[in-house]
Amino acid sequence: MSRAKRSLPLFEGMGVELEYMIVDRETLSVLPVADELLRAAAGEYAEEIEQGSLSWSNELALHVVEVKTNGPVPTLSGLDGTFAGHVTRINELLRPLGGRLMPTGMHPWMDPVLETRIWPHQKRAIYESYHRIFDCRRHGFANLQSVHLNLSFHGDEEFARLHAAVRFLLPILPAIAASSPVVDGRLTGLLDNRLEVYRTNQQRIPSIAGRVIPEAVYTRRQYREKILRRLYRDIASLDSGRVLRHEWLNSRGAIPRFDRDTIELRILDMQECPRADIAIASAIVAVLKGLVHGRFTSVACLMDWGIEPLEEIFLAAVSEGERAEIRDARYLEVFGLARRHCTTGELWGHLAETFLTGDTEVDRTAAEVLNVVLTRGTLARRILHRVGDAPSRETIRGAYRELCDCLAEGRMFI
Repeated sequence: MSRAKRSLPLFEGMGVELEYMIVDRETLSVLPVADELLRAAAGEYAEEIEQGSLSWSNELALHVVEVKTNGPVPTLSGLDGTFAGHVTRINELLRPLGGRLMPTGMHPWMDPVLETRIWPHQKRAIYESYHRIFDCRRHGFANLQSVHLNLSFHGDEEFARLHAAVRFLLPILPAIAASSPVVDGRLTGLLDNRLEVYRTNQQRIPSIAGRVIPEAVYTRRQYREKILRRLYRDIASLDSGRVLRHEWLNSRGAIPRFDRDTIELRILDMQECPRADIAIASAIVAVLKGLVHGRFTSVACLMDWGIEPLEEIFLAAVSEGERAEIRDARYLEVFGLARRHCTTGELWGHLAETFLTGDTEVDRTAAEVLNVVLTRGTLARRILHRVGDAPSRETIRGAYRELCDCLAEGRMFI
């Protein structure tokens, strides 16, 4: 989401960023031609180009293109169709280059050591700095595609309410968004490998990602002093040119962007088509609204939660997705669920009935998508059902070819 000209109140401005892999049309291996794609659209090499209500831009890896809202939007309703139209246009431009777009959170067999190509044009100093410090020829940098959801706030009071709600909801987001069960051509046992590599990709400087679940900090001043200042101090000796000294260096699962007064959620895997991505984002917004407005408990109660109990739920969801067990009755009680334990999928079923019914942000199309996720499982689970317990490369290729078709045709993977 491009920077807003002024701060917008809670939920009055939203932005969505979708990251897609570019792959060879025939083999489905990664194809590092994002720069040629953007040149085909703009007539010259460019890091970002405006295409009406959306923009296209590069990422660190040359096989990834990001499509995002061109500034804040007041509603997510209808965005799926807009993104789908841009997917069609990009696929048309990629055809002469021998490429097409692939969805999901990770490429299933990419070898990042051999296949990583870093963006060589504008902003290369940023990417070269990351590469020099962390070595980006790893899945945690070169092979992880996500949805970023930006939500507006105005002033410290709104920041505190939104940050508290976001922290509390983050742990169960993999239970509806996990889509990366295959990596290095094999099943790892985890449903969300993207988040597993994301949370460990910058361990040389642990303060950058922290524990993914953000700290309980609720004012701009405290956030800058307790978190951002530490990040900048910890990386200073490796970044003498201060190239990385920006808010986006922060890699927690949700980060404040004080330059545009939004909180950016970074924890969502890409789904099979924009219809699914926007539906999941709509569900998240609906639940966050309920938490921010004290539907079942006060915001003060949310603020009191430390990282440890939230992290325990989060790690279970990264591993098991919608089948992860939540055994913290206090967490369930906040959502109005009087049970000692349940799965994350069961909790999302309860949230769908409680928060989403009648919410104008969750339109009919989104409700249909969520029904698929809640009844048939996350996209990761559906991929596992398709490929079986010990899949061959060809079996995996067949499943991901259909996923590419789902993206191109705007349909769910069932």
